[in-house]
Amino acid sequence: MPPARPVKRLSRGHAFLFTLLLVALLSVSLLGATEVDSTLARRERERALLQAGHEFRQALARYQAGRAGVAGGQYPARLEDLVLDPRYPRTVRHLRRVLPDPITGLAEWGLVRQNGRIVGLHSLSTLKPIQQDGFDPDDSSFRAAESYRAWVFTYPAAGTLVPSAAASAPPAGFAPQPFVPQPFVAQPFAPAASQR
Repeated sequence: MPPARPVKRLSRGHAFLFTLLLVALLSVSLLGATEVDSTLARRERERALLQAGHEFRQALARYQAGRAGVAGGQYPARLEDLVLDPRYPRTVRHLRRVLPDPITGLAEWGLVRQNGRIVGLHSLSTLKPIQQDGFDPDDSSFRAAESYRAWVFTYPAAGTLVPSAAASAPPAGFAPQPFVPQPFVAQPFAPAASQR
């Protein structure tokens, strides 16, 4: 019987090189998957921002319209007024809570004021939106925006709200104010003892 021949083995250098190549290929594929996942997550946050903005817009519309026995035509002075309307003796809510900004994850918004009252808000994020077209008619001004700050949710919607002094005569003694975004930090809501 002839002696058994030794099995040829891959040298250690070649095995190490093969392992490095395999790790590099896996890293590139994971990076691509992470990038796709990140883009999908950002698109989801954009949808959430649009939904939150529409909820704020509807709350501003309800606040401005008022209810029977309370004169409308007024905007809130604070975002908390949308959660608990101070004009009524009973609890009236236009929002369940002040929603956080889905893009930044913070309860901080840029506020748009007119005559000291809140007529709209926007995100404070400076990131460029992925969605650049295909908005609802009320959000048509968001097209080709350079940042989420340009997605301003006002009531009435952006096409009908005119920030100039000539748009409507302010009450006597009030000087018209330009739209100035102001940061807002929401505090946890605690009803007053008299309203429990």
